[in-house]
Amino acid sequence: MFGFSVYLNEDWSQEKAHYINKMADIGFEGIFTSLHIPEDDASKYRERLMPLLNIVRSKHLKLMIDISGDALKHIGLSIDHPEEIVASGIYGLRMDAGIELKAIAHLSNYLTVGLNASTITEEDYLQLEKYQANFDRMEAWHNYYPRPETGLDETWFHNKNEWLKLKRFNSVAFAPGDQILRAPLYETLPTLEIHRYQRPLSAALSLQSDYSVDHVYIGDPGLSDEACSQFTHYLQHNVLLLHAANIKKKWRPYICRGHRNRLDVAKAVIRSEQSRVLNKDEDIPPENTVHRRGGSITIDNNLYKRYKGELQLVKQELPADEKVNVLGQIVDKDLPLLDFVHAGTAFKIAAIQGGA
Repeated sequence: MFGFSVYLNEDWSQEKAHYINKMADIGFEGIFTSLHIPEDDASKYRERLMPLLNIVRSKHLKLMIDISGDALKHIGLSIDHPEEIVASGIYGLRMDAGIELKAIAHLSNYLTVGLNASTITEEDYLQLEKYQANFDRMEAWHNYYPRPETGLDETWFHNKNEWLKLKRFNSVAFAPGDQILRAPLYETLPTLEIHRYQRPLSAALSLQSDYSVDHVYIGDPGLSDEACSQFTHYLQHNVLLLHAANIKKKWRPYICRGHRNRLDVAKAVIRSEQSRVLNKDEDIPPENTVHRRGGSITIDNNLYKRYKGELQLVKQELPADEKVNVLGQIVDKDLPLLDFVHAGTAFKIAAIQGGA
């Protein structure tokens, strides 16, 4: 599942409502918010949460609230009355410091409960079992890290998630946003340091496929139109949308359309499955037969005989070849997405401004 974050640091606005509706329409299913961020005015939480709960119910979204200690009192609720929490429209609570494991186990029989993934121990797990926690509703939530250089190490993260799966926890982590960034540092909010300035979609897919994360939330409170478009293509059509620069107009009909990687995956390139068939009657003389770096978009020219017209995306450095025209370049920020073009993966290439 993919989710996104909405914070209560400012009064409700139509812009915020529009953003939530837009993300729900794209295909995001969960919302994360917090009731214990130091910079926030806790006395405002209740009035700001009410319209959020209204839209959560109308869009059938799953709202997860980060709490610690007696934070729920700010919105008129208590962990001693879990039925009221559920009735309010809240899907789950992410527990921070100050809440006993016995109370957490009890809550898990009513709603989803998230624990701090970094600090769960074997002893905690045994105690939760003892108190008859419902592990179908238990999640292990990793933090996001606002300060650069403090995001998690990927090897430690992978090992921790493997342990969590053995203990029956679903794992949750954060990918960065790329437009409206959260104060006070505005340096994005990833779980892994290697994802800090990556495209949100590539970071999200990496968390799922490389590190066995079950649910990914966007940490920052805003996505760019480009990022939203990439998530729309992926969630609604199972298509990876890539952006390309330096595309001459004459090559755009070859490039700017839907493609599908061949089922027999090549090591060095991504091969557009139907391109040779579609381009078999085209005259493609040699042109710009230069060195191919990672992300180069190429087409085999007339000299390649029966391979003429095959469009490829280059995955690794390759030398110049007189039989291969270089047509353009996948933008640097989208290069990590090439790792997720697998056998039969559908992808689409869109030209961005700046192409000739």
